[in-house]
Amino acid sequence: MAIVAVASGYALYTKAYSARTASTEALAQLRKAPLRDLSGNSRRLEEWTHQALVVNFWATWCEPCREEVPALVRTQSKFAANGLAIVGIAIDSADKVRDFGKEYGVNYTLLLGALETVDLVRGLGNRAGGLPFTLVMSKGGRLVTAHLGAISEADLERAVRRALE
Repeated sequence: MAIVAVASGYALYTKAYSARTASTEALAQLRKAPLRDLSGNSRRLEEWTHQALVVNFWATWCEPCREEVPALVRTQSKFAANGLAIVGIAIDSADKVRDFGKEYGVNYTLLLGALETVDLVRGLGNRAGGLPFTLVMSKGGRLVTAHLGAISEADLERAVRRALE
């Protein structure tokens, strides 16, 4: 019982800590960071500056990442017309991500990150570089929430609604 309490406390601390420590500078670096789409084209998150944005860092081998994808797909479908964009940044190979996207019916943009991306995530408060890690930002680029670990669909929807206000 004590182990569960300690683990739960650490998880809650980590999630709250992530949201508090994401600096404006780190968010600016993330928006400008060169990423690749599945065709090899260079993309930057600043392309989505005028939309509320969910950025989900994940990998195909990460079980909690795999489990939260259906909620991300449903959230994209539900809120896209309201100005929401979801971008998944995979720490993985293009072939694996492409296959995964087809298998899971991913309806949002998938980009590829590299080791530099993990460094950016650390600057956003995820010091361990754990996955999944989700950021929700408003249309103006204000951080609404940062969440380490699988985010529940209810928590994601609450954050998205705040980002769209």
